[in-house]
Amino acid sequence: MRMKRKISRRQFNRFALAGCAAALTKGATISDATTNDLDLTGFYVPEEREDHLRTFMQWPVSKRVHPDPVFREMIQQTIADIANTIVDFEPVVLMMDRKYAMDARRKLDPKIEIWDIPTDDLWCRDSGPLFLIHEDGRQMISHMNFNGWGNKQTHGNDGKIARRVAERLGLPLFDNGIVGEPGGIEADGEGTLIANESCWVNPNRNSQSRDVIEAKLLEAYGADKMIWAPGVKGMDITDDHIDATARFVAPGHVLIQLPEGPDVFPPFSQSIYRTLEILENATDAKGRRLEITKIPEPVNVRVESEDFLASYVNYYVCNGAVVCSQFGDPETDEIARQALGDLYPDREVIALNVDPLGETGGGIHCATQQQPAS
Repeated sequence: MRMKRKISRRQFNRFALAGCAAALTKGATISDATTNDLDLTGFYVPEEREDHLRTFMQWPVSKRVHPDPVFREMIQQTIADIANTIVDFEPVVLMMDRKYAMDARRKLDPKIEIWDIPTDDLWCRDSGPLFLIHEDGRQMISHMNFNGWGNKQTHGNDGKIARRVAERLGLPLFDNGIVGEPGGIEADGEGTLIANESCWVNPNRNSQSRDVIEAKLLEAYGADKMIWAPGVKGMDITDDHIDATARFVAPGHVLIQLPEGPDVFPPFSQSIYRTLEILENATDAKGRRLEITKIPEPVNVRVESEDFLASYVNYYVCNGAVVCSQFGDPETDEIARQALGDLYPDREVIALNVDPLGETGGGIHCATQQQPAS
């Protein structure tokens, strides 16, 4: 990816460096009791390319997070553009406080369903529901206890979304106390997870040892094996999520985006090349060596800013399509489009200009969360 991620991702500079973390803790914990006595035998998080029942998204409304009304309008329109694209392939639910629905509806395809679940920001991959399925058709939601990426951003509404979705759908909510974000995990659906240590083994989310955190993550995902990459702490609000660097495209197969070299933008570029080395030497839960497809980061992008995230691998797989970003670099945009077409030959590849998301440090995958079909 373009190594221009510094401390201002998603208003990190404004909220965290201003010393607001203590004030933002209010509303962070939404579960009064840990629901860890559910039987998870046979439940797992499927790989994203498996069939979906629907896509969940969130409407960004917080003036505290997005104080500029012009930019707030731009980022809402970007979310609408993504939702309007996905809804041609599968149902989309956009969550927001009902008071915003009339204005939002003007931007949205009429097929999109609006649920009255209040939101702060748009990052449904992180604060939305993480679904597990069972071969007998049952589903449950695994609660990741989103805390604003370590209390760096206000999340009084976003921290409650997973529970509210579970209640609306009548699904059990499993909670073993792990704190973090699904954007920080890649799951292959066959027992293997990939994650950066930087955003999980981090006292702003979890104070236990790596072994304890790993066990909780494997339990929460119904998985058997973790592949740890290093990541980078404290340089962006997420403490470096894996879904902007490397993604499972299928069990045993990973797509990774590489800068031109490890010294292009340290420490991120160094961490990415170390991640590549780890993946090249890893085996998955089935004992397979990983097949790795590499694509380059874009160079000549439309937006030049220190916290702009230009990640081709932060795409979303829905029923019948892959929705990805294009950044205005003709060469690398085409390389990424062709690679995704080769990796997902049964799907249409749709590239969108979602620069407002990149300016806030995320992408299309960050803004979406799927509910698998049973």
